[in-house]
Amino acid sequence: MADQAGIGHGDDSQWNGVEDTIDDPEEIRVIFSALDSCSQYAKNAHLNCTHLRRQSFYALPKAHWEMLAQPPFSYLKTLDRVDDAIDSNAELARIICKFGLRSFGMQQSNAEGLALMPDEWAGIAKHQDSEKARSTIRQFYRDWSAEGSVEREASNGPVFRALDAEKARYPNRSPMNVLVPGAGLGRLVFDLCQKGYHSEGNEISYHQLLGSSYILNSVEVAGQHTIYPWIHSFSNHRNRENQFKSYRVPDIHPQTELAQTEGIGAMQMCAADFLCLYGDDAHKDMYDAVAAVFFLDTAPNLIRYLEVIRHCLKPGGVLINVGPLLWHFENNVPGHHGYDGEGDYDENHSLGIADPGSFELTDDEVMQLVERIGLVVEKRETNLRAPYVQDSQSMLQSVYSASHWVARKPKIQA
Repeated sequence: MADQAGIGHGDDSQWNGVEDTIDDPEEIRVIFSALDSCSQYAKNAHLNCTHLRRQSFYALPKAHWEMLAQPPFSYLKTLDRVDDAIDSNAELARIICKFGLRSFGMQQSNAEGLALMPDEWAGIAKHQDSEKARSTIRQFYRDWSAEGSVEREASNGPVFRALDAEKARYPNRSPMNVLVPGAGLGRLVFDLCQKGYHSEGNEISYHQLLGSSYILNSVEVAGQHTIYPWIHSFSNHRNRENQFKSYRVPDIHPQTELAQTEGIGAMQMCAADFLCLYGDDAHKDMYDAVAAVFFLDTAPNLIRYLEVIRHCLKPGGVLINVGPLLWHFENNVPGHHGYDGEGDYDENHSLGIADPGSFELTDDEVMQLVERIGLVVEKRETNLRAPYVQDSQSMLQSVYSASHWVARKPKIQA
């Protein structure tokens, strides 16, 4: 969060974020909606995962529910176990809320020591906020569990190898400045710092920002929390025990790891709309590399994303992409405000991701667009197996066949 203490590297490491926007009423509401959804995670999860199922269970014919209540099914005991797992997840959600509130100087607690939302913000979280809180808990599996390292290697490994190639190409260059847009829970930014890069993450989701700030700044020990990422769904489990598979997070203690690592770089985080922040004059020609991991398909208008990336890359800098093309706005056009291509919309004053208009391209078309924007594609691989918060034991396997490519900004601009 803004101006918090650095992470194991003095003033060179900071996890900036939400207090910078504290004067914006709409941003304040978004922040407290995220905090409230973390606070209410347990209540909503118990309602949707177990309470409603108990009602449906007892609505069965008595002979049927009595059969299912007995071994080997023991369905009611299963629901009790789900409640216990929700409570374990809720410990992480509540402590994220607690430290988030503390960053604003709000430290009210109830008799059990749980953080209390200020009255004016309690209960404001919408369904979408609650869904984001749940998905953020699951995201900790990918970013901060030992078992999630398989997913991280699939997506982040190509980035590390591309950056290693850049270091070998320019061995006398000072530590590279690497921008990570869509940084999520911050693991890639952290790992880059540990490898000696000056890494900067950017994230627009306050659920992710609050989670990353806690895990990087305030978690006390490795394995402090136990999460159950698969309990929210009852579908496609081969056996009941798999639904209750638990994972310890974080797999490392970030501050200790950085303190024990020689030659670390620096890290910081910015909470902002990528287009609005990095398209300004202050960020022109600033970064040696942009690491876009599962990011480009979050664009309603990919042209603007690529233009801003080209703008903030140094001449000779590289865009390293890894990801699929799950266009996030395909069925939910953002910010069109009734705009139909005519009128007084000023394209020189971007609204960021809320700009009117959207489109979707194929992978081949994306490559052509990258070249048209003025970047030179130097490497391209397709069909990289890239799971994303995937239960490897599930009867349903959704694994991306990702695209990986490296494109360079020419040193001499046309």
